[in-house]
Amino acid sequence: MSARAAITVENLAKSYGGVHALKGISFEVGRGEILGLLGPNGSGKTTTVTLLSTLQRPTAGAASICGADVVSDAARVRELISLTGQYASMDDTLTAVENLSVFGRLTGLRSARLRSRIDDVVEQFDLGGVRDRRVGALSGGMRRRVDIAAALITRPQVLFLDEPTTGLDPRSRAAVWDTVAGLRAEGITVLLTTQYLEEADRLADNIVMLDQGSVVASGTPGRLKQQAGAAVCEMTLADRADTGRVLERLADLEVIDAPDDSAASTTHPRVVVRAPDGMGTVREVIARLEAVRIDVIDIGLRQPSLDEVFFQLTETAR
Repeated sequence: MSARAAITVENLAKSYGGVHALKGISFEVGRGEILGLLGPNGSGKTTTVTLLSTLQRPTAGAASICGADVVSDAARVRELISLTGQYASMDDTLTAVENLSVFGRLTGLRSARLRSRIDDVVEQFDLGGVRDRRVGALSGGMRRRVDIAAALITRPQVLFLDEPTTGLDPRSRAAVWDTVAGLRAEGITVLLTTQYLEEADRLADNIVMLDQGSVVASGTPGRLKQQAGAAVCEMTLADRADTGRVLERLADLEVIDAPDDSAASTTHPRVVVRAPDGMGTVREVIARLEAVRIDVIDIGLRQPSLDEVFFQLTETAR
């Protein structure tokens, strides 16, 4: 493992009686990078965060933060990190600035230094317009920004964000994404746990995929997408009744997705096939469908998504 890593995890395991939440996972995060830790509920994401933030002790294996061991040097680790859980930990009855002040005092900041740090994070997270408003009256996305600002009041070297956009609407989620992306420019190392593959694809430098307590894949978003194979040809049919004929005409191609004929639906069906020859496959599909006069509303070539990578890898691991 690299000496420059901000987070190092080696064969980390955690068991609760006969339940093995983590089964010996290993990965590292470079300084100033964002790592996306992906997985469904129960995959071990939150357990990993609680072990790395010293809230629990591992059953086996080792982990360190900027060289400090999470077990033998836990006090030092706590000086280096900050953590936000799945839900904003703000006091709804206090204003944004009052919440920031509480968090700053809890971490030892006082007087002029505290006021200076509050001013810094208010400017950094564009909270000037809400600094004196009660947090309970803020939108979900703005509450999250205040929450993350509070976590950064002491300038940690490593920030753990445990599913920070859970329950947020799309507009609020996008606002939090902008906030997290800005942390990279500050040189802060971020471990982001999420169930949203789009979120990891947009934010993460590298991704670790967990399933049932084990690492099933890791790498950059682009490299993981390559593991799903070639690009795909995606088409939307004009008439659902044509689905069977389309599948017959494309029987020699690998079908990735097709509608369930038994399911009643008024939507236009979508068929996706592997496109090993790229646009050549798309042209071939168009020619075959035109030959039997099957109309399509839309057809095109696209790269595999992280969702498809994840589903493929987790199905293989089971």
